[in-house]
Amino acid sequence: MRSYIRSTNRKGLAVVCIGGGTGLSSLLRGLKKITSNITAIVTVSDDGGGSGKLRDELGMPPPGDIRNCMQALSNAEPTIEMLMDYRFESGSLSGQSFGNLFLAAINGISDSFDKACLKMGEVLSITGRVLPVTVDDIHLWAHFEDGSMVVGESKIAAAKNERHSRIKRVELAPIDAEVLPECVKAIEDANVIVFGPGSLYTSIIPNLLVGGIVEALQKSNALKMYVCNVMTQPGETDGYTVSEHIREIFNHSGAKLFGYCLVNDKPVPDEVLKLYVEDGAEPVTVDESMVRDLGVEVVRAQILEESKYLVRHDSDKLAREILQVFHEKAPTRRYGE
Repeated sequence: MRSYIRSTNRKGLAVVCIGGGTGLSSLLRGLKKITSNITAIVTVSDDGGGSGKLRDELGMPPPGDIRNCMQALSNAEPTIEMLMDYRFESGSLSGQSFGNLFLAAINGISDSFDKACLKMGEVLSITGRVLPVTVDDIHLWAHFEDGSMVVGESKIAAAKNERHSRIKRVELAPIDAEVLPECVKAIEDANVIVFGPGSLYTSIIPNLLVGGIVEALQKSNALKMYVCNVMTQPGETDGYTVSEHIREIFNHSGAKLFGYCLVNDKPVPDEVLKLYVEDGAEPVTVDESMVRDLGVEVVRAQILEESKYLVRHDSDKLAREILQVFHEKAPTRRYGE
């Protein structure tokens, strides 16, 4: 496997990753050791925390998820890495990330937010590139099964818990937001397209609601796979199985976007599981027959990171497994030409 990974890195397997949040960042850290031909397409619907403040005060897209992905792909000096991750502890900037402020400053001297992302990538000497899915000012709306709704990504989890009602669907406002053309080109050129891991309704699906991206994905001949979360997410996917995650993606996109679903096959340690259960989370049940009914093949792999406190994917194992799926399921596809 090691020799195969080295040769892939030289040839430049073109990988597009779609999502946001910490899940996507974790995947990118592993992928950059395998190929330099990476494009991360990132949601910009966040309206909470430090990103939300900068969005409100400066009228720019939220920088947080973009910044996290930049850091994951960065090859900058350790001091720069520390600066990007630094959070102010007092004053009016309390809780704000220097990396967010840095991207906001670059945005201030750039013609557009996507150009600012390109410049920040150059400063951090990132492997690949990070693109906002759109440069339009978008907000996420959630509709619940009880007929109620809430506006704002940061409000969805709390609203769901208060209503004790499942999310029926999410949508973007404005509905005519358009995908960044560079994202479409990356999808056209991709050998592999990966959805997730990440929050279902607030990291993955919002990307698919931007006009033009689903059409580009449907036309792509790339191998497409979904990396399902290991645990359910309180306030979003309480009690969801793997097939329910997939069904929601297909329902919101109106298309069967991928043929493979990568799931963790390693048990969560009891002491860690107990912490998550106390917070209302549980391992996502792999209902393989239901997944097959959706036309998706389940790929099981032990891709869980060893940790006493957190349940998350191991970046390197996840990246290697994605490469292995491509190698086994699409052996005749050509790349790196």
